[in-house]
Amino acid sequence: MSSLKTKYLELTDIRIAYHEYGEGPNLILLHGNSLSKSIFKRYQLKYFRDFHTFALDSRGHGQSISNDQAYSIEQYSCDAIGFCRALNIQKAYVVGYSDGGNIALFLALTAPQVFQKIVAISPNYLVSGGTDSSLELTNRVCRLLTFLKRMGINTTKQLMRFDLLLNDIGLSADDLQRIRTSMRILYAENDMIKEDHILDIHHNIPGSTIRKIMKCSHITIPSQKETIADIREYFAV
Repeated sequence: MSSLKTKYLELTDIRIAYHEYGEGPNLILLHGNSLSKSIFKRYQLKYFRDFHTFALDSRGHGQSISNDQAYSIEQYSCDAIGFCRALNIQKAYVVGYSDGGNIALFLALTAPQVFQKIVAISPNYLVSGGTDSSLELTNRVCRLLTFLKRMGINTTKQLMRFDLLLNDIGLSADDLQRIRTSMRILYAENDMIKEDHILDIHHNIPGSTIRKIMKCSHITIPSQKETIADIREYFAV
């Protein structure tokens, strides 16, 4: 499989690292917490090579460079909008996974004129939407990172990332009800997000459609054949 060359785009307060590949409709790819653009390599080189794909590193992730005191999903969405504006991307589809799915919720609300169709994979807008086990794991990791910081190890960036997982993203149910962008929601049979919460998101977003991908987890859902096929079918309509 071919390699992807990292490109950079300078915005006001961030140098966004991204991979660009393919020709066709524009497709923005947004990764999850503590991941990077590299998770979408097969999306770009194999599954969606007939799209003009852009896989972005969120601030504080991958090779993007910024100087921040905190991270927020809303800021990430502003970065994505600024990215499209800078490259004169006037229309695009979006696939957002996990925190990328949360970013996609903001994009659907704030820039529907740009983002025509959005796939949100395993999103959550409330901390309470996470399963008890996933929240306990996040808290354990944060306690460990805090301990390491006290020992003199710089874990500031990692703590800022995990803080995103312990705070609501900044959208309300009323905000979701104001979304008019076409939205497809996918989630895993064994997800880290409670099924009731995923269904709540679906029921609040007018006209959204939803599918549970069976025999997979929150971690493995992006690479499932059923996930890829579903996304392609949704974009083809």
